[in-house]
Amino acid sequence: MSGPATPVFRFAPSPNGRLHLGHAYSALLNADLAVRTIGRLLLRIEDIDPVRSRPELIEAILSDLAWLGLRFAAPVRRQSRHMETYRAKLGALAARGLAYPCFCSRSAIRARTATTSGSAAVDPDGTPLYPGTCRQMPEAERATRLAGGKPHGWRLDMARAVSAAPGAYAYRAFDPDFEERSVSADPVRWGDAMIGRRDGATSYHLAVVLDDAEQGVTHVVRGLDLEAATDLHVLLQRLFGLPSPRYHHHGLIRDANGEKLAKSRGSIALADLRAQGTSPAEIRARLGFS
Repeated sequence: MSGPATPVFRFAPSPNGRLHLGHAYSALLNADLAVRTIGRLLLRIEDIDPVRSRPELIEAILSDLAWLGLRFAAPVRRQSRHMETYRAKLGALAARGLAYPCFCSRSAIRARTATTSGSAAVDPDGTPLYPGTCRQMPEAERATRLAGGKPHGWRLDMARAVSAAPGAYAYRAFDPDFEERSVSADPVRWGDAMIGRRDGATSYHLAVVLDDAEQGVTHVVRGLDLEAATDLHVLLQRLFGLPSPRYHHHGLIRDANGEKLAKSRGSIALADLRAQGTSPAEIRARLGFS
């Protein structure tokens, strides 16, 4: 394996529900790779959602991870404590003309795209691409709305962003044996992605890019469902002049119906398995770890 003398990995759950087997697999894989490379393992709590992130869920995450026998280098990073940093970086993009305020609600965007003839283009998550309504808004109207305190998020002006950071986009991917390959990235397929939320919080995309750089993360190990997001992250890294970690997007743990485990689907939590008498060793063996 090539790279820095001390690899840095991170496990970064969101406290909007209890951890399930999918989270356990990702955490254990990060820990396993950190041990194999004599690297550091960090824990980051991605609590940017002020409504769904609750203190008791953070405590539950810490409890579950300790029960699994996982240990992380201090300190634990809490994204909610770094909002001013994210806002400053977002402001820097806006000052460069690379981000603009978006006053459209989700329902308004759905209604707008529903009236578009033909099949609407979608981003990698299957969401219709933003039609650019607020990007095309006259500057005077935009200023009036901002001065009036009208709720808004912030979107990346994709065309301007790629013009500001020209060239081919790619990142280094690695497998669990640390064989590497170059992967082409296409951030344009995300369109004018939301990078600042209407509630004043940052987006996942902006926060994760800034945090990985701030924490010196060299190897990002996360689920396959986030692979496409890496295209957008590579662009943001280039815009901010940040290093790009190596990436491994692992397969997802699925239920008996072939659906990926998810909090929203009510997938059985680690806490429930604990209550049923399942041991950490049994969890490790079930997920393929000794």
